[in-house]
Amino acid sequence: MVVDALRGAVGFLSRLPIGQDDTAWEAFRHRPASFPLAGYPIGALAAVPLAVLSPPATAAAAFLAWTYVLTGVAHADGLTDLGDALAVHGDAAKRREVMRDTTVGVGGALALAIAVLALALGAIGLTGTTRGWPAIVAVVVASEVGAKGAVATLVCLGTATHEGLGSALTANAGPGSLLAVVGALAPAFALVGITPAAPIATLGALATGAVVLWLARSTVGGVSGDVLGATNELARVVAIHAGVVAWAHW
Repeated sequence: MVVDALRGAVGFLSRLPIGQDDTAWEAFRHRPASFPLAGYPIGALAAVPLAVLSPPATAAAAFLAWTYVLTGVAHADGLTDLGDALAVHGDAAKRREVMRDTTVGVGGALALAIAVLALALGAIGLTGTTRGWPAIVAVVVASEVGAKGAVATLVCLGTATHEGLGSALTANAGPGSLLAVVGALAPAFALVGITPAAPIATLGALATGAVVLWLARSTVGGVSGDVLGATNELARVVAIHAGVVAWAHW
């Protein structure tokens, strides 16, 4: 079942041809810890352009393109929907209505543009150092694992706003599920042996998840698929920049 859950997580969180069957999906949605577990292989694959290409700007451009080829755009779509919801005036019900609208507004476009630009700049910051490729890969993996851990945290602590993807994941989770999530995050913190920036990146992602959870509760009334996707994108960006900042102080 754990293997099936991991397959389902990889299939849900990436475009890799893995875990597309019903067995994998059911196992995945019952095990939030599979979110961060999937972050290890996804992060390792995402880091390849930064580890092998130069100069920094070229490596960062390739990393940006490869990240979205690898993970797809569904999570980025969640960010645009949440950005639109936060841009309008009104109560939680009004914001949820805007979030379900398929038209992308200024708020969503701006949120996505800032996130993509920030990710590219963070990638340049990673490759523009002399730390070596093992440290670069460690930070990217720690960031991806942390981002998935942030999503898992929302799944465990959040309340779905309506029936859909959010409820399909939160219905089988609760605060007690966080223990397994913490266990799945432990190897990312062990990457401190490669670079102290790695666990800082993971912590940055988890902190972002906490902020998004608070923001979602106070603005749209809870968690949805869009909120989970936005969390993934924002946590990745913050994590990578946290790693770059940590490098600047070590």
